[in-house]
Amino acid sequence: MNLVLSPEELTALLVLSTATSFTPGPNTTLSTALAANQGLKSALRFILAVPIGWGLLLSLCMVGLGQLVLAIPTLRWLIMLGGTAYLLWLALRLWTTRTLTHADSNRLNISFSQGVGIQFLNIKAWMMALSVVGGWVAGKEDALERCFFLLPLMMGFGLLSNLTYALMGSLLREWLSQGIRLLAFNRVMSLALVMTALWMLRTGF
Repeated sequence: MNLVLSPEELTALLVLSTATSFTPGPNTTLSTALAANQGLKSALRFILAVPIGWGLLLSLCMVGLGQLVLAIPTLRWLIMLGGTAYLLWLALRLWTTRTLTHADSNRLNISFSQGVGIQFLNIKAWMMALSVVGGWVAGKEDALERCFFLLPLMMGFGLLSNLTYALMGSLLREWLSQGIRLLAFNRVMSLALVMTALWMLRTGF
C-alpha cells in the first residue's frame, strides 16, 4: 500500500500541526474561557465549530482562495482588521464577566455559526492553511489525493487541541467559583486575547 505522504513529509506535517494547534491562540483561549465559565457541555458548540470552520477554510485554500487573498492586499487587511476587532470585542466582554453562568445567559455566548466564521478571521488559521497547501499540496501530481488525506487530519488536530484546552478550563470551574478567582482568570484570558489580536495585526500573512 502506497502512502499518500512520504514518512518525512508526514513527520514534518505532524510536528507543524502539533506546534501550531496546541500553542495558545484565539481558538484555544476561547475554548478554555468558555469551558471555565459555562462548563464543558456548553463549550462543545464552539469546540465542534472550530474544526468545521478550519476545514472549510483549508478546503477553500486548497482550491485557490489562499492565493487570491495573498494577491489582493485590501482583502488581507480586511481579514486582519476584522479578526483583530472581533477578538478585542470578545476580550472586552470577557474582562467584565464576574460570575459563572450557563450558555443561554453568558455574555460570551458564541453560536455554532459564529464559531465557524471566526476561523475566517483567524490569521493563525490562515497562516497554517497556506503553509499546508504550499508545503504538501501545491504542485504535487497527486494533489487531490493529498487533499482528501490532509483535510480530516487537520480537522482532527483542531478538534483535539480545543477539546484539550476546554477540559483544562472545565476542571478549573469549581475552583474559579470562589471569591474573585473567576474575575482574575477572565481578565488573564482577556489579556491573552488582546495580545493575540495585536500579534495578528503585527504579523499579518
